[in-house]
Amino acid sequence: MLKMPRPNYNNTAGLKYHTTQETLLYASLSMGSSCIFLYINSVLLFTLRSKLVFRETSRYILLYNLLSADTVYLVSSSLLYLLAAFRIKLTFYMCSVVIIPPLLVCSISPLTLTVMSLERFVAICYPLRHAVIITIRNTGLAITLVWLTSSLRIIIRVLMLLCSNTEFSLILQMKDFCSEETLFLVPMYYYFVTAYSGIVFLSAGVTIICSYIGVTLVARSASTNKASARKASQTLLLHLFQLGLILISTFHSNIITAAATIMERSHVLRLHSLFFICINILPRCLSTFIYGLRDQTIRPFLIQHLCCQWRCSAFLNKANAGE
Repeated sequence: MLKMPRPNYNNTAGLKYHTTQETLLYASLSMGSSCIFLYINSVLLFTLRSKLVFRETSRYILLYNLLSADTVYLVSSSLLYLLAAFRIKLTFYMCSVVIIPPLLVCSISPLTLTVMSLERFVAICYPLRHAVIITIRNTGLAITLVWLTSSLRIIIRVLMLLCSNTEFSLILQMKDFCSEETLFLVPMYYYFVTAYSGIVFLSAGVTIICSYIGVTLVARSASTNKASARKASQTLLLHLFQLGLILISTFHSNIITAAATIMERSHVLRLHSLFFICINILPRCLSTFIYGLRDQTIRPFLIQHLCCQWRCSAFLNKANAGE
């Protein structure tokens, strides 16, 4: 009598253990990177509120708004990454609470970068009118308009969901992990997101490129203050690079979904972690480099707050003694 072969449970358990260990490893690397950048962003936010000159300068007010949105996005996207990595499923209500903050602030960065590029353009090309055009009041109006434009994305989606024929209960558990695609199931969302993102990023890209061209022409023709104009043009180039990374991050979920159909789960985990660090985290932390380390006014205060107070004092004392 032939005996049926018994399934090898040890191999199955070993594979599951190996997958879990790999998931923990990639999650630790991603969360470690996220926490480091989150700490640096938080310190820079504190620095921008610690001095009166930062609170009364339009350039730094815009930077504070940009960093606040990026910090919220970092926290929310990190939470969504953990939920997806460990396959934790939420109810529709909990997923709505988790997904709305990153959707709200997702458009804040490109729109704020657009306003900051215009501010640099006016500062270099029209220096005598800069104080009249770029005022605290106008800056506040620009920030309000940025948030209203970004909120429009959420409002339209909620209205489309309510007007659709899709029926679901907020207390039901989702069949998949929480994401934008699984929460908003109406097919019309795809066309709306494509149109909205296209308008936002196209407008931001054209504005930054035109500002860069204007600043570059002024830098070449100016006989004085060329260093300031050259630095502004470099800042605009970095803004354009940052905008490109943010644009790529909007297709992050589509790329991962397509890869999951042709790749093994371990490879998808690697790709997901790599994309999360390079595409999701990095663009939201470039502002710290562009303005935190390159800005001569912010840099001393930022370094002082990043380091321990006694270490910075000892370093400054040694530097003064060396002089």
